[in-house]
Amino acid sequence: MTDAALSAASASAALQAALPFTAEVERETAPIYARMSRVLPAVEWSVHAPYIAAIQRLKRERNAVILAHNYQTPEIYHGVADFVGDSLGLAQQAAKTPADIIVQCGVHFMAETSKVLSPEKTVLIPDRLAGCSLAASITGADVRLLRERFPGLPVVTYVNTSAEVKAESDICCTSANAVEVVESLGVPKVIFLPDEYLGKWVATQTLVELVLWKGHCEVHERFTGLEIEALRAADPGVFVLAHPECPPDVLAAADYVGSTAGMIREVGAAGVRRVVMITECSMSDNVATAHPDVEFVRPCNLCPHMKRITLPKILRSLENLEHRVEIAPEIGVRARRAVERMLEVARGAKR
Repeated sequence: MTDAALSAASASAALQAALPFTAEVERETAPIYARMSRVLPAVEWSVHAPYIAAIQRLKRERNAVILAHNYQTPEIYHGVADFVGDSLGLAQQAAKTPADIIVQCGVHFMAETSKVLSPEKTVLIPDRLAGCSLAASITGADVRLLRERFPGLPVVTYVNTSAEVKAESDICCTSANAVEVVESLGVPKVIFLPDEYLGKWVATQTLVELVLWKGHCEVHERFTGLEIEALRAADPGVFVLAHPECPPDVLAAADYVGSTAGMIREVGAAGVRRVVMITECSMSDNVATAHPDVEFVRPCNLCPHMKRITLPKILRSLENLEHRVEIAPEIGVRARRAVERMLEVARGAKR
């Protein structure tokens, strides 16, 4: 075995080695477990708690914050995150945090967005392979070609894209403010990239004409309208919330369509007893902790990229300050302009 292979094997073994669940760790983490005991069995907590305690201590030593997307697993979302939210909320936190280090518990484009907004800070992603099928569907060169084909049209780019793509755009958006961003430009037609289904949904909410790209989220595109029909047939009273990255037949069958943050707010506002969230699996677990009287039906589509982020990897990231996210200055400046324009536009009132 080569030295490099030995080193990799050693690192892998260290990552898998369990930390001891001591009485001190149990006392230290008991308040955290109380918040998530409904969705996390005690037998699993004995594995997670030592990492949570170690990460919490190391965060303080490093002056670090952890930003976790709503699709992270409960032990990360409730256990170690300082800020949780959708893409827009995390971008806003990245822009204003006073911490020296940002650990992004999400996928790579989210870490890039944090670096774009806070170029002077150290931004880490615990697994550099945590990618995104939607972000991978388009490149900066594609945007330049679209500008040639549709000269003069402004480019609105979903935040689920690389910094290179953002740099070629006029303004970014999230699912929470896509309609508001499109209408803020004051023009009759825009290029909207790259999520086709989000774009089709936005087109139903505005008179602005959208030129669309055929990018899709591998989690949301797998849901179907037939699944929603089957859910309603089995339980006619269930309240269906869907993310706008889902296909149009799914959105047409839903009671509510909105961003992950909007879905969370709607669960509390709707006053319903049984809900189904048509989005990534971990959302229901994370929301359920705050709504013990609501029963969550869980049709499950996992995001394999989000699930690459684990507590051992977060701990190793903080210990070794890896993996650092770097963006070329000339790309970062232009991408920041597009993201900051997005942040100036308000979140949709109901999204």
